Amino acid sequence: MKAIYMDHNATTPLDERVLEAMMPYLKENFGNASSVHSLGIRARSAIEEARGKVAQAVGCKPKEVVFTGCGTESDNLAIKGVAYAHRNKGDHIITSRIEHHAVLHACQYLEKQGFRVTYLPVNGYGQVDPDDVRKAITDKTILITIMHANNEVGTIQPVAAIGCIAKERGVYFHTDAIQAVGKLPTKVDDLGVDLLSLSAHKLYGPKGVGALYIRKGTKLDPLLHGGPHEWNRRAGTENVAGIVGLGKAIELAIEGMEEEAQYLTALRERLYEGLRDRIDHIRLNGHPAQRLPGTLSICFEYIEGESIIMGLDLKGVAVSSGSACTSASLEPSHVLLAMGVPPAVAQGSVRFSLGRDNTEEQVDYVIKELSPIVARLREISMFSPEVPFSAMAGPRLRSH
Repeated sequence: MKAIYMDHNATTPLDERVLEAMMPYLKENFGNASSVHSLGIRARSAIEEARGKVAQAVGCKPKEVVFTGCGTESDNLAIKGVAYAHRNKGDHIITSRIEHHAVLHACQYLEKQGFRVTYLPVNGYGQVDPDDVRKAITDKTILITIMHANNEVGTIQPVAAIGCIAKERGVYFHTDAIQAVGKLPTKVDDLGVDLLSLSAHKLYGPKGVGALYIRKGTKLDPLLHGGPHEWNRRAGTENVAGIVGLGKAIELAIEGMEEEAQYLTALRERLYEGLRDRIDHIRLNGHPAQRLPGTLSICFEYIEGESIIMGLDLKGVAVSSGSACTSASLEPSHVLLAMGVPPAVAQGSVRFSLGRDNTEEQVDYVIKELSPIVARLREISMFSPEVPFSAMAGPRLRSH
């Protein structure tokens, strides 16, 4: 069978229709969008057309969309930009323990600059309690940043409820919606957010381009200086082809979102039910229903997830253990630990993130091939179902 890709939360293949839209701006229409000649005007027009598509997708005005180099930059611009712009009003930020490291590391950086950060807990499904957000707000709180949907387990957060609380208390609210845009409804007024991050390569668009929605009137300091680009909020010559690709990708994603969500949910459930029927001692991570359509995170107890990933890779199947940005880490997932999963069990996590190119045939192949892989790894593991979890919570599991 042809190689099977089930790691779409890490990145998606470039849609041929997106590449087709980009090609003219990689070749003949190569102008700098700041130039006043016809090539520059053509590039500027393409950027503004893409900006309009992003604005339509999230329900805002085009001038509220700022293009960036990636989702991580969008998160950093939102968090650091608001923090520095409002330092005279307060120094307190609220986030959660399961955020992407683009958010967590930005907050940790700000702590070194004198800001205070509250890291809210989550329940066993990986959800933040809006009441915890309400209780954490002080008269010095200037920003709340809670992701829309988790990149590892797929759990959807009660963003709209948190947005209502933020509005009541007059606190800016940012959501990292990088995994959600194009998969879930993400209209900014419905969510009640002031800032929203998104990225093209999670939408079958190109790598190296993202966007940040910034509600009109939101004061924000830029991270980059050097030119008046993006209304003085993001200096630097625009990635015209990438921006065009983002515009086309988000347009296609919104057009097919409902149908694709139904398709991926059915595939996800077929995969989970097949694995559950064939393999004992597996644990579903995240909310069973309030979850991204194509995301399935499972802990295979008594073995390491990375060994499963390697075994599947030998069978032509690409999956991951969690966030692609932390795949080289030897530590258990911070998301799973925050959800109360024992460290040794968390080491056995595998994330299947399905996409529009996956099929029932591929899902059935993975189910068939994974069962003997798990059985073989458990045979050579130093642990077994008879070993209590209390004995597994210390050192990192290793297979012989």
